[in-house]
Amino acid sequence: MSIELTAIVAGTVAAATPLIFAGLGELVAERTGVINLGVEGMMLVGAIAGFAFASQYEASVASALFMGGLAGTLMALIFAFFTLSLSTNQSACGLALTIFGIGISAFLGQNYVSTALPGLENLKIPGLADIPFIGPVLFQQNYVVYLSILAFVLVWWVLSKTRLGLLLKAVGESPESAHAMGYNVLAIRYGAVMFGGAMAGIGGAFLSTVYTPMWIENMVAGRGWIAIALVVFAAWKPTRLMLGAYLFGGVTILQFHAQALGLEVPNELLSALPYIATIIVLVLISHDKKLLKLNLPASLGKPFSP
Repeated sequence: MSIELTAIVAGTVAAATPLIFAGLGELVAERTGVINLGVEGMMLVGAIAGFAFASQYEASVASALFMGGLAGTLMALIFAFFTLSLSTNQSACGLALTIFGIGISAFLGQNYVSTALPGLENLKIPGLADIPFIGPVLFQQNYVVYLSILAFVLVWWVLSKTRLGLLLKAVGESPESAHAMGYNVLAIRYGAVMFGGAMAGIGGAFLSTVYTPMWIENMVAGRGWIAIALVVFAAWKPTRLMLGAYLFGGVTILQFHAQALGLEVPNELLSALPYIATIIVLVLISHDKKLLKLNLPASLGKPFSP
């Protein structure tokens, strides 16, 4: 039982990694008042871009992650052009971006369906990897998992401790005031949205080159929507988002260990657990009006024209 529990918790950490990347990127974008519902599409395009590059050129995982991030950035740039420069509806553009991402990734991935990659071996940190339970969970993961933790620390530090974090929050709360003080609101929002796209693309590339090192059509499987829900669940706070990502990662990984734990639950229900959990969490959060009012960026989803 202890061995099974260790495997579940260790798997949870890995399963949460793409949610952390995508969620942190969306959180930064929403802090500036822009809601991008195209995270699913950006993750899919990042996944096929990273996989195709690694497969075609036998490139390293680091290079594949870079290409995935670049592809996600380009997708976000399309979204930013329509929503920020042309002031079109953010929700509609985000949905269109997801639909486009699903279609273009399926088209580009046709020739890679039967292709597999070597993946990435887990690191074993000397002296720490052999600690019972804690060792396999924290010190026997691949380096991308640690990169996601580093990304969380950096985002938390920037948003909480730096002038840039205050500026991002100011733009999200009152873009008119930020503009009156001489700040280029559109440029700041462009940067935040592109950062969100890069993080979503990296999360997608992690799925296709490390977590499941093969290409499967629509392999993101709703993780982009979960990442968006996580931002609301976290009340736009990085620490809560990190904890939420591990919570949803645990729900995701539980379906693979249910039989070993003696849980006689239909596979269909187990596969639906992450999405059921997402709906339940959003319903519970929506009832806490005070929490939402205190943390919701005042200009979220609202266009701004200087």
